[in-house]
Amino acid sequence: MELNEFEHSDKLARAKKKVKELKGFYIHLLVYVLVNLFLMTVTIMGIMSSGASFSEALFNFGTFSTPFFWGIGLAFHAAKVFGYSPFFSKDWEQRQINKYVEEEERDANKFR
Repeated sequence: MELNEFEHSDKLARAKKKVKELKGFYIHLLVYVLVNLFLMTVTIMGIMSSGASFSEALFNFGTFSTPFFWGIGLAFHAAKVFGYSPFFSKDWEQRQINKYVEEEERDANKFR
C-alpha cells in the first residue's frame, strides 16, 4: 500500500513540474509577443520619422532582428517543454544510463 502512495505522490510531483514548465513557457511566449510588438512598433515609427515609407520600415532587418533571434531561444524553450529533443531523446538517455550502470558493475566486479 505504501508503494502505491509513493507512486501516486511521484506522479503528482512530476505532473506539477510539467505544469510549472508549461506555465513558464506560456509566460515566455506572452512576454515575447508583447515586447516584440512594442519594439517593432517603435522601430518602424523611428525609421518612418527619418523619411522612409511604411513598407521600407517594415522590411528593414532591424525591425525583425530581435524577434528572429529571440524566437530561436523561444523555439528551444518550446522544444524542451514539449519534449522534442532530436539529439538527447529518452532513448539516448536510457542508453547512457545503461552504459554507466554496466561500467559500475564491471568496476565493482573487479574488486571481488
